Amino acid sequence: MPDTITIARRYRGPLTSANGGYASGLLAREVDADAVEVTLRLPPPLERPLAVADGADGRMVLLDGDACVAEARPAELDLESPTPPSFDEAERAARADTAGWGSPGFAECFVCGTRPEADGLGIRPRLVPGREDGLVATTWVAREVRPEIVWASIDCPGAYAVQSGARGEPVLARMTCRIERLPEEGERCVVAGWPIEQDGRKLHAGTALYGADGSVLALSRQLWIQPRDAQTSA
Repeated sequence: MPDTITIARRYRGPLTSANGGYASGLLAREVDADAVEVTLRLPPPLERPLAVADGADGRMVLLDGDACVAEARPAELDLESPTPPSFDEAERAARADTAGWGSPGFAECFVCGTRPEADGLGIRPRLVPGREDGLVATTWVAREVRPEIVWASIDCPGAYAVQSGARGEPVLARMTCRIERLPEEGERCVVAGWPIEQDGRKLHAGTALYGADGSVLALSRQLWIQPRDAQTSA
């Protein structure tokens, strides 16, 4: 177990803090379990060491000084993934790009933003035509494959799912993820998200990464929080 984790600015989600899925995936690596639940307590800071420590009840915690940034624990993930669109169908859905973007604060997100450095994942899912489950999808040719990159790849699709295909302004509060297998480098994958339920400002979504053969590579259930002054189309 490392004593500290430092998240490079490349992995930002909002302009001044880390992408939630990426940060969650880093901490999840320190938990010995098939499925891990990570709760984000604060926006994960960039470019400074964050301490990794044992917490109560078998949890791992990520600390910025005395402040708890995130905590992770073993979990059960009881979630069924929907039938995925084909790679071509997901590609067409993403190209349609009929939904709005959302807050400019996420414009450079490592997962779904447009990066000046062109070093992000470029995963911007959109509604799949003809689906009644609100499924959003896009494609991803896997690269730099590591567990935390896979966690990141299925992070933002949840925000798009609860906003009917737009990124909107929700922030990730909790993510429970299970990786069945890592994709091969260069594997043509489909990334999808779907809304589960809404409870006031709490928006629940599922996301999945599918391999070239249509099998589920990774699956997550997420809790997103809508800012008090924002509107949701979920």
